[in-house]
Amino acid sequence: MKRTDEEQQENEQPFRTFEDLEVYKKARQFRRSMYRVTRKLPDLEKYELASQIRRASVSLTNNIAEGHGRCHYLEQLKFLFQARGSLQELIDDLNVCEDEQYLPKSEVVDLKNQAKEVQRLISGYARYLRDRKFGLSLRVNETADEEEFLSELDLRFNNSTI
Repeated sequence: MKRTDEEQQENEQPFRTFEDLEVYKKARQFRRSMYRVTRKLPDLEKYELASQIRRASVSLTNNIAEGHGRCHYLEQLKFLFQARGSLQELIDDLNVCEDEQYLPKSEVVDLKNQAKEVQRLISGYARYLRDRKFGLSLRVNETADEEEFLSELDLRFNNSTI
């Protein structure tokens, strides 16, 4: 039986890991930036804020990686939303750095812009997963917040589908 060109191309494409995902690459870059922030913090924050920033930064990339490794669509989304929560936590940590004048405002703005890009990619990846699972039949407004998105999913799923 002869394979079509499309089938042959699909089989020749290398396996994609989480490291190939643009969202992971940008989140990793942001994690490195946040680690650099921790090295600038005063000694009194070494075991408090610095430690919190490092944990949230690692959680961001760990959750993207773990979600990619899950087979079920809803599990993948759960880990993406956890990654997004860690990202929000890091934005708040940047607010602390700004409020306590640990970083110049211009640096905080730059880091928050990086965070916005990561958030945009997390949302885009979630949309990609949804579209791959359901096609275009499940439409959630791109500007919808997480609560609206989750409530839309709840309408379509229950515990028996997980």
